[in-house]
Amino acid sequence: MINACDNTRVHRQSPVPSIYDAELLIPLYLSESSDSPVIGLLRPVILEQLVLENQRSRELGLQELWAFNVVETAYIPRNNRNLGPSVSFCSWLDSHVKRTAAMKELCERWRDSLFFEDVCGPKKWRGELYPVYADPLGVHDHPKNTNLGQALNFVFEIERSACALFGLITYGVHMSIYKEVQGNGEKSLQVWVPTRARTKQTFPGLLDNTVAGGIPSGMSIFESMVKECMEEASIPDSVVRKYARTVGAISYFYRFLNSVAIYVYDICIPADVDSKIFEPRPLDGEVESFELLTYAEVVQKMRAGLFKPNCALVLIDLFIRLGYITPENEGDYMKIITRLHGTFDLER
Repeated sequence: MINACDNTRVHRQSPVPSIYDAELLIPLYLSESSDSPVIGLLRPVILEQLVLENQRSRELGLQELWAFNVVETAYIPRNNRNLGPSVSFCSWLDSHVKRTAAMKELCERWRDSLFFEDVCGPKKWRGELYPVYADPLGVHDHPKNTNLGQALNFVFEIERSACALFGLITYGVHMSIYKEVQGNGEKSLQVWVPTRARTKQTFPGLLDNTVAGGIPSGMSIFESMVKECMEEASIPDSVVRKYARTVGAISYFYRFLNSVAIYVYDICIPADVDSKIFEPRPLDGEVESFELLTYAEVVQKMRAGLFKPNCALVLIDLFIRLGYITPENEGDYMKIITRLHGTFDLER
């Protein structure tokens, strides 16, 4: 399950070798400045399309969006990085408003023209905006939640389905609702597990975490969790705010440049509280049903490939934290923990 999600590296061998490892990935910088941060990665097929986009802009008398430094004699020295090819926004795109507008026009035109149809075509289009940050591992801020003139980590927002095309990091919240029972000197675990609706655009019919969803632009991490709990599982705001606990995060680098950071939450059902208030029920049509599964049942279904891969990672993290996966019963214990907390090769 780890290899199904965390399977890409930059400028070094990937954990799961692939023909795509030979592709030269070009870093996408925010600006042409030497101290600009890297915000994404571009595959050759995307680079070729961006070159055509600039050509189109010139023909239409429009300002070009992209600055290319892909010829060795034109490389820009970047602080703390090896000299090499790069792409960035042109200097006139100097605000989050301008960058958001430019990316909106571009992505919607690609959608309507059926470019990269299997990624952001009409059937894959989500109609949700995701945030992009100068420091992808930094603070989640947004113009509407900060004082005017305050420096922001937020640099623009983009259609959710298009993020992978630009190698942008996306963010989500996942929660497990579980209970542990002591008996005969041993503890046993049960976890609420949903089956995704067959109509979902991605991974229809697979098993999921109790509650999971993306973090939309402009919404805080915890408020995204609260929203998803009600929409997907009918769990009231009051219950989530009282009992949910943030317990960490996992991150992985998926092939085709889908880099994901997931903030992880738990609700451990207290023994002295009516468990019915924690019982999830489908609401918005994204979940077909919920089932309370034992640890052994979850592992069996995981091994059978019935879980959405990144949801299996969240459950593996849960099992490690609760002591069900240990160095004594898992030979790859340290490898698993390390691979659950990747940095997306941003330093490369």
